[in-house]
Amino acid sequence: MSAGWWRERGVRALPTRATTPTAASPQLLYAAFLLAVAADLVFLAVGSDTGHLVCKPLLMPLLAAYAAVCHAPPLLLAALLCGWGGDVCLLADAEWAFLVGMGSFAAGHVCYLLLFRPLLKPARTSPLSAAGYGAALVVTVALLWGDLPAELRIPVAGYSLLLTAVALGASGLGLRAGAGGALFLLSDTLIASGVADWPQPPVPDFWIMLTYSAAQLLLVTTWARPFPKDPVGATS
Repeated sequence: MSAGWWRERGVRALPTRATTPTAASPQLLYAAFLLAVAADLVFLAVGSDTGHLVCKPLLMPLLAAYAAVCHAPPLLLAALLCGWGGDVCLLADAEWAFLVGMGSFAAGHVCYLLLFRPLLKPARTSPLSAAGYGAALVVTVALLWGDLPAELRIPVAGYSLLLTAVALGASGLGLRAGAGGALFLLSDTLIASGVADWPQPPVPDFWIMLTYSAAQLLLVTTWARPFPKDPVGATS
């Protein structure tokens, strides 16, 4: 997709070094986000709850600041701030916090769907992708249903439907966004399987945060690229 294609739909391109005196700011914020993610993953790997408690709330604000400097659409910033709300809530070990966090993430997914909508055409969404995501949704919810606490079954099913719609919509925007949507779905499936007390991989929070951070970064950099010569909206 050319930069002109995105401009016609109201997506502003990232300024180049020749047009802005603060061109280094996006790179600095981008590096700060990556550093915070790396620190969080190290803390999770070594079992430092305190380190994770410090690092996790920094991730989405840093990514949102980077996106804002890159003139990303307001809906993208809203999605990231909703993700931050979910991140903070999930740090608390309480059922109410899980439900509030899931609601915050759901609001972020609505922002993503509204962001995707003007850019999508029916022909851009593969019927094969739609069938695959639909089958994955039905099978996953069916398998989880009996193992989830009764009060979480309907909320988790509704949230799963919304997240699957985001992943499917992202797949119509190119490989970068499509990978982000798929990783977001994987990350939240890992969370749901943990709630259902399914067997987990070693250090499950490490894999949850790795896939989640990568998902948000891929979705953000569909609109806001870290390097001025990398055209906004190009697929990769």
